[in-house]
This record gives sequence, C-alpha cells and structure tokens, in this order.
Amino acid sequence: MSDILLLSPQLTRRAAAGRLMALAAMAWGAGLARAADAPADPEAQALLAASDAVRNPPGSFSVQLMLTEFRQGRQTNRSGLLVYARPMPDSGQYNNLVRFLAPARDADKLMLRHGNELWFFDPATKASVRISPQQRLLGQASNGDVMSTNLAREYQARHAGLETVRDGQGAERRCVHLRLVANGPHVTYPLADYWVDPENQQPVMARFHTAEGRLLKTAYFRKFQTVLGRLRPTETVIIDGLDPDWVTLMRSTRTTEREIPLAWLQRDHLARFSDPLPEPGGKE
Repeated sequence: MSDILLLSPQLTRRAAAGRLMALAAMAWGAGLARAADAPADPEAQALLAASDAVRNPPGSFSVQLMLTEFRQGRQTNRSGLLVYARPMPDSGQYNNLVRFLAPARDADKLMLRHGNELWFFDPATKASVRISPQQRLLGQASNGDVMSTNLAREYQARHAGLETVRDGQGAERRCVHLRLVANGPHVTYPLADYWVDPENQQPVMARFHTAEGRLLKTAYFRKFQTVLGRLRPTETVIIDGLDPDWVTLMRSTRTTEREIPLAWLQRDHLARFSDPLPEPGGKE
C-alpha cells in the first residue's frame, strides 16, 4: 500500500487548508433549506449524471469490494464484501444487496437497500434490523458508501466554477466543481462538493459535509481501468475530515454484468438468500 503512503503527505500538508474550507462550508450549510428549494442547474445535473455512468456499469451487476483501514500508515482492519446492484425501473436508482465475505466472523451477513430503506440481516439470529446509510461500516466507509448509487438521483447539482485539483495519484486535473444538495434525509450526506473532469466525465474528488457544513470526509477516485467496456475507478481513497492519517481504501474487483433477481432485493427473502461465490483467482 505504498501509494496510500505517498498520498498521505500531500493530504497532511493540505489539512489546515481543508479545515478552513470546512469552516467556510458552514456558512453554505446554514443556507441548506434555501438551497434545497432552488432549482438545479441543468448543465451541472447532466455532468453529474455523466459521472454516474462512469462509476456504475449500465443495468444490473455485481462487484466485489475490499475495504482496508489505515491509521498513521499502518493497516488496522479489513473487510470483504460482494455487492449486487439492480436499477429500479421507476427511478433509475439502485437497489442493493451487500453480502459480507470477510472476516470469517461476519461471513454471510447481509445488508439490503430497497428504495429509501436499509436493513441489516444476521443469519445467526435470522433477524433483520433497520439501519442508517450514515452508520460507519469500517474505517471511513459508511453503509451508504459501499452501495451503488446514482448521485444525480439523490442530489441537486450546481456549477461552482472551474478549478485545478490534484487527483488521488498526485496529478493535476482541470475540473468542474459541482456543489450538491441532497434531495431528502435518506441520502447518506446532506451536502457535498464534487469535482469532475469535463473532458471524460470522470469523477476525481469529493468532499462530504453535514447539514451544518462540517467536513466529514474527503474521497479520491483513482486507478481507472477498463471495466465492462469503459474506464472506471477501481479504487476510492476516503480520508477523515479531521484526521488525515485515518484513511480507508475501497478497492473494487470482479465487476460482472448479471441479472439480479428481484426476490433477492426483498426484506422477506433475506433468510432464504443463496448464491454460489465466484471461484478464487478468476479474471477481475
């Protein structure tokens, strides 16, 4: 994970500036109610939707995720997941089923997102419990972070200017800065700043805030590889809003186009869910 360590000094040098930006964002957060009532910018909304198409393959798919938590450059925790995602025909937003693969103590536990509801199922107790997308899953990754989402369905986007930013691998990118306001309380983060490369619609960086404007975390999208016919980010580096030495790496592999049965995405089916795991060592 030497590339994580290479990224961290840059983040540390910018930590003070990031905190100042968070303070400035508080003033913006104070006007959240007014901003939510204002119309979205059609061009900004279209760019956000185009970046969604870069992050997510079209149609139904499954993807394996590995979450690795680092504290001061040292690995402290790890979790493996298999995510099944299917867009809803009425809205285009995804329903998700998340299957825990590792560590062994969590194997075969499930999380289900159906519409705006999120459920956790433990096969040991056969009980499903309502949970929040904001709850922390591992390190800086929340429940909502591991779900496939169309941000353009969850946020109103406004153009905040052109800016040159450093991406997750240290290169300078000329980006459109989008300011995002959540459409409702079910969304994982009420406010976000989002930077998109207008040349290829690739998401580059995001900052997520509370409704009051406090910086929660910064995310860098990187390691773009051809996945299902298009260059897509295969890693997301998530940094705590207060402690830049607390980093979580989310790596995706084995993205596969497949039909996800509607029954899998129903709460009453969780106790009966079954799907063979892919063979290890296969093509990613």
